[in-house]
Amino acid sequence: MINSPMAGNAQLDTSLTPARLRVTGDWTLAHYADLKLLSEKLYGQYDADTPIDLNGLGALDTAGASLLVELLGSERIGRSAEHPDCTLSAPDRALLQTVYCSLTDFCVPIKEPEISVTVQLLTRIGRAVDTVWQDTLQLLGFVGLIIETIARGLFRPKRWRITPTIAHIEQTGLDAAPIVALLTFLVGAVVAFLGSTVLATFGATVFTVDLVGFAFLREFGVLLTAILMAGRTASAFTAQIGSMKANEEIDAIRTLGLDPVELLVVPRVLALLIALPMLTFLAMLSGIIGGAVVCAVALDISPAMFLSLLQTDIGVQHFLVGIVKAPIFAFLIAAIGCLEGFKVSGSAESVGAHTTSSVVQSIFVVIVFDAIAAMFFMEMGW
Repeated sequence: MINSPMAGNAQLDTSLTPARLRVTGDWTLAHYADLKLLSEKLYGQYDADTPIDLNGLGALDTAGASLLVELLGSERIGRSAEHPDCTLSAPDRALLQTVYCSLTDFCVPIKEPEISVTVQLLTRIGRAVDTVWQDTLQLLGFVGLIIETIARGLFRPKRWRITPTIAHIEQTGLDAAPIVALLTFLVGAVVAFLGSTVLATFGATVFTVDLVGFAFLREFGVLLTAILMAGRTASAFTAQIGSMKANEEIDAIRTLGLDPVELLVVPRVLALLIALPMLTFLAMLSGIIGGAVVCAVALDISPAMFLSLLQTDIGVQHFLVGIVKAPIFAFLIAAIGCLEGFKVSGSAESVGAHTTSSVVQSIFVVIVFDAIAAMFFMEMGW
């Protein structure tokens, strides 16, 4: 029993045959806690055939209606509210009907079966492989489109865009020269220092010169430069074209009847094709100079002796092996950077995601192609 005169109440009247459950008072949110305790106490004291008397029901809101439905059951309270002897007001009848219909129609969602860790791992691997395959197909198609556009404008000098090409050469080549020179100089010094440390065990520190020459002419010069360009230039190309895509400037270019590939991609590709070989040559020189400094300071190998050993032991074919890879890397880096820019959907988040993707893809492709080229040249004996 709840003593408050206005609080809702529910009592099992056993003086009648059959016993009747009388619902009286206000079933509202203000009395929710007490009514919840009352509902728990009454649970199990009546069965499905016990009649319900709702004529004494006072104020009613959604909280009280949900408790009544929980106490009496949605089907039985529906029959009681619609009984001809029930004196409930029309709004209370409508509220009860809405609540019990909602509870009747509500279905607890079926819990999906748990997938094993092995299946999830294989699923993710399959999706990753499919993504790589689709990206590879898109890159091949885009490379073909670039080659077609360059070939189409090769004999039409009026369509050559000299000014943007030179501007991009400055951005990708001249502006990157200091960082490329500094990085390769330091790496050359480290390679010479480590090489001399190992070769000293065999009394062959003089071959540090050969180590530095072979490393930078064949591999390190072009590889370090290409990785720097992948992080610096590919990301810049993606951000520039992606921002234009997000601002609908690419659509405006197409509306004007211009080709975005010819206008935006070809100048960037040509600029990197020119800039990367020059930066690679600079990287080779800086790396060798770094090694020469270490040799002069730590190994007592004078610059004249260093150059003499370099000229004697290192053939020009090693320089050609390194420099011939530069245009290939440049073309792939520029193509990936521009392609990821065209993939931007239109938000700042998309620009960031595709910029990151262009850097990762460019570095990955550069390392893969460098490994393939190294094995090819080794098998050819070059």
